[in-house]
Order: sequence, then structure tokens, then C-alpha cells
Amino acid sequence: MTSRLSFVFSFSEKYTLLVLNTAGAMVVARLLTPDEVGVYAIGAVLVALAQVLRDFGVGSYIIQAPVLDDARLRAAMGVSIMVGWSLAGLVFAASYAAAWFYDEPRLQVLLQLLSLNFMLLPFSAIALPCLRRQMRFSAIFVINTIQCATQTASTIMLAVLGWGYLSLAFGAVAGAVATLIAVLCFRPADLPWLPTWHGMREILSFGAVSTTGTLVDEAGVAAPDLVIGKVAGLAEVAIYGKAMGVINVFNQLVTAAISPVIFPMFSAQARSGADVRQAYLTTASYMTALGWPFFGFVALMAPALVHILYGDQWSAAVPVIRVICIGSAVYSMFSMARYLFVAMGQVQAQARLDAMAVLARVLAVLLAAPFGLLWIGWAIVFGAVIRSGLTLFYLRRFARITCRSLLEATWCSALVAGICLTGSAVVTSWPLPPVEQLLAASAVCALLWLAAIRCVRHELATALLRS
Repeated sequence: MTSRLSFVFSFSEKYTLLVLNTAGAMVVARLLTPDEVGVYAIGAVLVALAQVLRDFGVGSYIIQAPVLDDARLRAAMGVSIMVGWSLAGLVFAASYAAAWFYDEPRLQVLLQLLSLNFMLLPFSAIALPCLRRQMRFSAIFVINTIQCATQTASTIMLAVLGWGYLSLAFGAVAGAVATLIAVLCFRPADLPWLPTWHGMREILSFGAVSTTGTLVDEAGVAAPDLVIGKVAGLAEVAIYGKAMGVINVFNQLVTAAISPVIFPMFSAQARSGADVRQAYLTTASYMTALGWPFFGFVALMAPALVHILYGDQWSAAVPVIRVICIGSAVYSMFSMARYLFVAMGQVQAQARLDAMAVLARVLAVLLAAPFGLLWIGWAIVFGAVIRSGLTLFYLRRFARITCRSLLEATWCSALVAGICLTGSAVVTSWPLPPVEQLLAASAVCALLWLAAIRCVRHELATALLRS
């Protein structure tokens, strides 16, 4: 599959998942209370930390390995089963401690249900990265769409039937079962069926370093939810989660669609000895041309977005969204650097970067938590600025990418964002109902964006014309 076709399938997958997830979130937000959503949010964050360990770098190892034979694949399967089933027992046992720490008995049942996923996921953990390595994104598109549709439909059905927070947990388990069934239909023909313990040492050595960095990074992402849940309450966790849900639309629309293709491409270039510097600068130019207008638009239109997506009971998320958009816009220049470092074999450097950045983020969140959600938002912005600075340091060290070269690659993106947001700001002054205002602002922003990338001769315009 060509790189261009890979991007088409990857973007199609993410846009389909975005539609399903957004529709599901809109329905569930009106069926469940912030307290019920907050209980699941705490459980999901705790499970997300364990999910990082579940993969244990196996996926990255399979994608970037110079040589991948049957013995290595069987060893990778052995690592996945060993780690996954161990984590299932750990999450089940930890459910008692989590319920005690948050003084919330519902967490115990929730985590015990979610622990079932760790028993199922190892059987699909090898097939999916193999499909990515082979750039079979059409198969991945079908698998992930089936998973998302199953989880969303199951959750909504159970919420309508009055299962409350448990509807979210059973929906997640149903999605894992659907993934396993779909993977069995699309798994590569030469993929082994049985694991082996021989050869696991190489994978464990790679995974230990890779997972440490990813786990530390995930801890930084999870810190606000965990701290808010303990200091403020479950409803506040849910409000913060809705704020991040709006901002993470960009990750679902763009970052999550590009990264599965960018990582194998960076890896292939690194294996062949090609210069990845220009590839990264082009990627940063594309990301900022999309990211800066997006985050600016979300900040301007936050009241209308929250009203339409979630309802007025979630209006406290508006100021948090506007603050966090600042940090997200700054980091959009560096969001693809992780994949570049891993592709270049600089896994330890990425782990050190994660550790330093997360330490700064967690300390900032802890200091800000007693003062409310808005201050936590500013703490997250601080963490994003620190991470951006550290990433720039390593980009200069490993890829000869300086601040000046980044600014030269992204200055056109700044012009595009300025033009788009000027038009959107004008629309916000019109006395329109939320739905009409959002539609009008979206249309103006989209038209101005298309005109701007042509007028300033942004390289993304050239790429779109070629496609």
C-alpha cells in the first residue's frame, strides 16, 4: 500500500471513530450524571496506566524491528500473554485499594469488570502491529470501526436500560470481544498461533525502556484526573474529562490518523539511512497548519461546543477548555517527535524526556489542584511548555532541528491561523443561537483556511493539490 493510500485509510478510520465516539458521548452525556461519568473516568484512567504496561513495547518492537521472523513473533506473543494476564490479576486485586482510597465502592466493581479486557487483548496484540508494519490500514480501519461501533452501541443500550456507570464498563468489555473476533478475520496468514518463551529477553529489554517512557508519559496525562478525583470530587473529574474530550478531537482527527503512518515511515527512513530532518519539519508544518486554527477555533467557540455536545450541565468546562487550548497549540509543533525518536532508536532519550516533562506537569497540577479546575488548566499549559522545550533540545541533538528551522517551517501556519481566527471572531459577535453560530463560524473558518493556505503558499496546499 502506498503512503498516500495509507493516509487515506488512516484518516478515514479516525474520522469514522470520531463520528461514532462523538455521537455516543452526546447521547451518554444526557443519559448519565456527571457523578456516574466521573466514577468511570477514574477507573478508566487507572486502567489506562495498566494498558501501557500491557503492550510492553511489543507493538513498537514489531513495527521497527529490522528483521522479523517466526521466532520473534512467537516470543512477542509470549510477552503479550504473560504481561496481559498478570495485569488482569493486578487490576482485579487493586480494585479494593482504589475503592478504599477514593471512598467509592463502585470503583471496585468497575475495575474488576475492566480487568477482563487484559485477558482478551493479548490475542490481538501481535496482529495489529503486524498489520501496521505491512501498512494494511484498510484492515485496521475495519477492525477498529467494529470495535468502536460495538462499544458505543452496547454502552448506549445499557445506559437506556438504567445500568448507570456499569454501562460504560460493559461497553468496553464488549468492544474488546469485538476486536478479538475481527482480528481473527484479518490476521496475517503467516502469523504464528502459539507463543514461545525463547527469545523473549530481546523484546523485554526493548520493552522495558520503551514502556518506562510511555508509562511515565501516561502518568502525566492521568495525573489531573487522579488528583481532581481525590481533591475536588467525581463531578469535577467528569467536567475536566469533558473539557479534554473537546480538545482531544484534534488528536482523533489528525494526530491519531497521522501517527500510525508516520511511525512506520520514519522507521523505514531510519533503517535506510535517509535524512529524517526535512521529513519532520514538513510534518510539523502540516500539524501546525491544522492544529493552530483548530485550537484557536475551539477556544473561541467553546460555549457553543459544550452546549451542543454535552448540554448546559457541563458549562463549567468552558473556561478550562480555553486555557488548555493554549498548551495544545504550543505542543502541536512537537507532537510527532516521539515517533521520530523511537524510529531512530533513541528510546532511552524519549524515556528521559518523558520523565522530566511528566515530573514538571505532576508537580504543577499538585500545586494548582487546591485552587480549582481553571488553575489546573494553567498547570497543564505549563507542563506543555516544559515538554516542548525538552523536545526541542533532543530534536536539535539527534536531528539537527533548531528553533529557527522550526519557526521557518511553521511561520506560514501562523498566518493561516490568524486569517481563520479573525473571521471566526467576527462571527462570535453575531447574536445567533449556539447551533447557528457554530455552523456559521465553522463555515467561515473552513473557507478562510482553504483560501489562506493557497494565498500564503503553504506546502500543505501543494500536498493537497497533488493528492
